[in-house]
Amino acid sequence: MISAFFINRPVLANVLAIVIVLIGGVALMTLPVAQYPNVVPPTVQVTTTYPGASAKVVVDNVALPVELQVNGVEKMIYMQSYSTDAGTYALTVTFEIGTDLDFAQVLVQNKVSAALASLPPSVQAQGLIVEKKSTSILQIVSLTSPDNRYDSLYLSNYATINLVNELSRLPGVGNVNVLGVGQYSMRVWLDPEKLYTYGLTPSDVSRVIQQQSQDVSAGQVGMPPAPKGLDFQYTIDVVGRLSTPEEFSNIIVKADQGNGGRIVRIKDIGRVDLGAQTYAQTSQINGKPNSGIAIYQLPDANALDVAKRVKAKMAELSKNFPPGLAYSVPFDTTRFVNASIKEVFMTLIEAGILVLIVIVIFLQDWRAMLVPATTIPVTIIGAFAAMAALGFTINTTTMFGIVLAIGIVVDDAIVIVEGVAHHIERGMTPHDAAIKAMDELFGPVIGITLVLMSVFLPAAFLPGLTGQMFAQFALVIAATALISAINAATLKPTQCAMWLRAAVPPEKRNIFFRSFNKVYNKLENGYAALVGAMVRRAGLMVCLALVLAGIGAWGVARLPTAFIPNEDQGYLMIGVQLPDGASLERTGATLDQVSKIAMAMPGVENVVALGGMSVLDSNSALANAAVSYVILKDWDVRLKAEGQDLRSIVMGLMKQLQVLQDGRAFVIVPPAIQGIGNAGGFQMQVEQKDGSFDYTKLQAVTDAVVEQAGTQSALTNLVTSFRAGAPHVRIDVDRVKAESLKVPVGEVFSTLSAYLGSAYVNRFNKFGLSLQVFIQADSQYRTRPEDILRLQVKNLDGQMVPIGAIAELRPALGSPLISLYNLYPSAAIVGSPATGFSSGEGIALMDQIAKQILPPGTGYEWTGMAYQENIVGNQLMYVFALAILLVYLCLAGQYESWVAPLAVILAVPLALSGPAIALTAVGLANNIYTQIGLMLLIALGAKNAILIVEVARERRLIDGKDIVESAIEAARTRFRPILMTSFAFILGVVPLVTATGAGANSRISLGLCVFSGMIASTCLAVLFVPSFFTVLQRFEERKKKAPKAPPAEVAAASP
Repeated sequence: MISAFFINRPVLANVLAIVIVLIGGVALMTLPVAQYPNVVPPTVQVTTTYPGASAKVVVDNVALPVELQVNGVEKMIYMQSYSTDAGTYALTVTFEIGTDLDFAQVLVQNKVSAALASLPPSVQAQGLIVEKKSTSILQIVSLTSPDNRYDSLYLSNYATINLVNELSRLPGVGNVNVLGVGQYSMRVWLDPEKLYTYGLTPSDVSRVIQQQSQDVSAGQVGMPPAPKGLDFQYTIDVVGRLSTPEEFSNIIVKADQGNGGRIVRIKDIGRVDLGAQTYAQTSQINGKPNSGIAIYQLPDANALDVAKRVKAKMAELSKNFPPGLAYSVPFDTTRFVNASIKEVFMTLIEAGILVLIVIVIFLQDWRAMLVPATTIPVTIIGAFAAMAALGFTINTTTMFGIVLAIGIVVDDAIVIVEGVAHHIERGMTPHDAAIKAMDELFGPVIGITLVLMSVFLPAAFLPGLTGQMFAQFALVIAATALISAINAATLKPTQCAMWLRAAVPPEKRNIFFRSFNKVYNKLENGYAALVGAMVRRAGLMVCLALVLAGIGAWGVARLPTAFIPNEDQGYLMIGVQLPDGASLERTGATLDQVSKIAMAMPGVENVVALGGMSVLDSNSALANAAVSYVILKDWDVRLKAEGQDLRSIVMGLMKQLQVLQDGRAFVIVPPAIQGIGNAGGFQMQVEQKDGSFDYTKLQAVTDAVVEQAGTQSALTNLVTSFRAGAPHVRIDVDRVKAESLKVPVGEVFSTLSAYLGSAYVNRFNKFGLSLQVFIQADSQYRTRPEDILRLQVKNLDGQMVPIGAIAELRPALGSPLISLYNLYPSAAIVGSPATGFSSGEGIALMDQIAKQILPPGTGYEWTGMAYQENIVGNQLMYVFALAILLVYLCLAGQYESWVAPLAVILAVPLALSGPAIALTAVGLANNIYTQIGLMLLIALGAKNAILIVEVARERRLIDGKDIVESAIEAARTRFRPILMTSFAFILGVVPLVTATGAGANSRISLGLCVFSGMIASTCLAVLFVPSFFTVLQRFEERKKKAPKAPPAEVAAASP
């Protein structure tokens, strides 16, 4: 017998335990920490710029050619692009969870390359960037000038030149974006009136710059083949590419043959400065200008590791900052991860202490208590080694598995201690008692371990996000159960043989233990009497139990469904949207007002305000949109004060923001999992599928859905950022007039593009960067629509013709931002369920509304978290059914009976009444954590029943006692161990039920489900399992004894 082998070799047993602890300890020190398992769908992003183009032009000339190629790339689940009036284009392709991201990037790159030839030349010159990138910002590093000696442009470009490349090289960093004013660019600001005076056009200026600022590959003097006798070769350097505003200002544009050979330089027709490539964004922190550096992690990188590396690198780089420059990291999503994991570790310690208190109270012997007490560190630390072997991280899910495993792992030790103590009381030595007890208990311990593992293993094969969450929890508990069984077979009996002594007689124990025993004995006698009465009416009791199980199952089925509860992540966002056509300056004024309101709110630490960015549209550039990241104080500080919890702050902000005079602001809670969606709640994409690209119609149906949804009490915070009615100016060129005046229409288009939209010319080198040169009309010549008509174009005779002579202006409407979702024009609707309603109810209600309102030719799809929630479907029901089936098969093999295991299986649904009552009472939904808890209850409910059925079968089959007597005796014998193990588990999850701080909602969901379910299982299983055993044992024995009719009798009986 394996246990006897280790009992006789105690040093070897201890060595095995120490090795397990050492391996687990090393793994614990090296395991990465994360909020969740790697459940974020991998994303690849394609970005480019079409200078001066409207959103519609970008869609027609960039988005459609690219996306028609990318569409359907292998393992893609959906793709979404944003095209803006700022000329920016961003496509995000989302892949199935588990896709090799490098492979996905190569596939997308190949598809994009196929589309490159059909793109406009200016877009080809900009290039299309294809990169692996998370859709959510990990950190924002803020550069500021405390003494105001540096402006935003300097700060942004200091970041671009000195910091971006350093940070980009860090492992795990996917992308580094400088927020606010763009990087340096050589801006040639043209004076249209002076160009008219000299008979020049923007095309002339652009062509001259391209000719006079370029690198020349002139070769070498004396390069072979050359005459013999040459001693040297000289490389020719031609000063061709210019790099300073002064050099560009002195470029000669025109030299008149007459007028004394007058030379016209760029400085004569405009001005040149080292400006910004784009002026479409602003950035502030706490109301002061700054440069924000947004850090995006690679989708498969560990967030905490990346954040630590970024902070370390910034500390190193800051030593070389010039005087008057400072940095901070005001926005850091890993604060929540650190705080929530820390809280779970505290829960782990609290659970361990509470479990030991229960064991001391029941065993009433400190020596006996030491055996299960040493089980906890050996098994729990050993579990970290299993996590490392399986490639898991220390995350919320795996830590929940370890917290809940505490109550499970002590069970084996308690059962063994009880068995050994029982034989010591009968006069055996501790050594012999340990061997005898293990002979009896080895089978049940292995059986319970197999049952536990069979419950959790099916969850490891679930696909998608839910599968990843369940798999890590399930496999951690399965690994812990396996280590606990190894421990129970080796170390525990050895410790019992070494440490246990004859127990102190009950009457000699202290007053607390005597009082406890007095109460317990009365409880046990009452329990035995009640079970006796129930067993004698076993058939009725089975029916009653089935009714209770049915009510519990019905109650759980009626619970509203949800996915992952939204947490207080330590920050929230305020989206700002101004009326259509509002300027960036006007947006900035409202954003300043929003920032002041946010900074005055109790519990707020920092406010990072970004103008010209639409938070609901993947941070796309939009002049009339802005976002404020409101960073809250630490949970420890905030939650001690009244009115500073997340809900109070959100409600307070929503009330305060109603006073805005210009535009509207809405509070957005971050998504439950960073990188899936832009906001908490749900996101629906309303699509136009009739091929008309009628954005006005799309806005009308979207607004109708939002308006109808707004009347529902179950929905709240419904927002759509899609607008089709932004004011545009339409220029109609009269081609007949243009032809009669000998003006090429193409010249009109290029003049408008250069003067108004800024035309890309070429590149120059400075600060170790390759920067761009743009030409554009100076700001005073493009402030009003009428200014367009005064611009001049050159006809074929070299004469200047005003655009007003060949074109008319008309007011028009258009969308400033167009999103394509799976190639269809789409509008996003973001919302969340109202208080007291679940995300599942919200999604179902939005489904109904959309189906009622959307006309033919339109449709909708879910994206982000709602997409993931929808694809789970009924998969979990199959997993639960498979888990119960595997438990049944394990027990059938162990009992060598098809009927006996049903006594255990019937006990499992009795636990459901607890969660049904508790979750309904507090208004919690049936989310992924409660489902994990329900899976755990299958194992725990079965375990309690096994303890009774094992003894009852032994009394009946081995001792030959009556079925009723066997059932009553088994119930009485196992009552104390069941109460002890159950209360140890129940008290172990109390810290989860009473959780506060970071990640509390998840801990409460899981803790309350398991806590209430275990109470229900303990109370009901110990009462009804003896009746189940009685009925099933009678049935099995009757079936075996039933005489088989002879063939002749059967024939005679037939008519």
